[in-house]
Amino acid sequence: MHSIALNPIAFNLGPVAVHWYGIFIASAVLIAVFLSVKEGRKRGIDPDNIYDMILWALPVAIICARIYYVVFQWPYYSQHLNEIIKIWDGGIAIYGALIGAAVVVYLYCRSKLISVWAMLDVIAPTVIMGQGIGRWGNFMNQEAFGNITSLTFLKSLHLPSFIINQMYIQGFYRQPTFLYESLWDLLGFVLLMNLRHINKFFKRGEVVLSYIIWYSFGRFFVEGMRTDSLMLFGGIRVSQMLSIVLFVGAIALMIYRRKKEADLPYYLDGSKLV
Repeated sequence: MHSIALNPIAFNLGPVAVHWYGIFIASAVLIAVFLSVKEGRKRGIDPDNIYDMILWALPVAIICARIYYVVFQWPYYSQHLNEIIKIWDGGIAIYGALIGAAVVVYLYCRSKLISVWAMLDVIAPTVIMGQGIGRWGNFMNQEAFGNITSLTFLKSLHLPSFIINQMYIQGFYRQPTFLYESLWDLLGFVLLMNLRHINKFFKRGEVVLSYIIWYSFGRFFVEGMRTDSLMLFGGIRVSQMLSIVLFVGAIALMIYRRKKEADLPYYLDGSKLV
């Protein structure tokens, strides 16, 4: 007999069910804001600018994440319009969130005469940290899982029993792709947090470009293992295609900026507008 899956609802506040998914996302945002403010102060960015920017970026990111997901699942949602707003059940695409948030960051920084690259460099490591934490919301909802595997394989990974039990989905044990991506993201967070404080290592903008390179590389392979991918025509996975574009684009932009702008400031130089 297989163990019962964990309850995706953490607790109830009267008629309102508080989902673990939301708790993980909210926790990730709070930690990310705290770390970004702390680093921003060191780089000459006023904490109020980070707070104000987040107040705009967060709702836009959530809306764009849902729109992105719904667009690529339109055959289903066109027949279930009442479910479009049910983000608490999952179904938000991180790439959609990143695109929406990036637009807000660009517009906000331009309006406040803050270096866009400096701001992105400050927040990038905390974003990938938040992504790593957020994947545990997928775990609680039993989504973002991979292909069918065996109990023997999962035990060979030395996973705790609560993860193994939660990976018994739709009558089969599944690859814990949420875990693979979470660990990849958190490793990227640790690397970026340490590398960006090495003197004359990152030029302005290269922290966020390194984040894009790291995340898109890992996401490409993890996405290939998932069974719930958003698809394009011809069976092409949307996230894999976008990962390739971002990976190549970020590397090309990093090389271009190094060659084009010989006097490009280093990350540790601060937030002077350039």
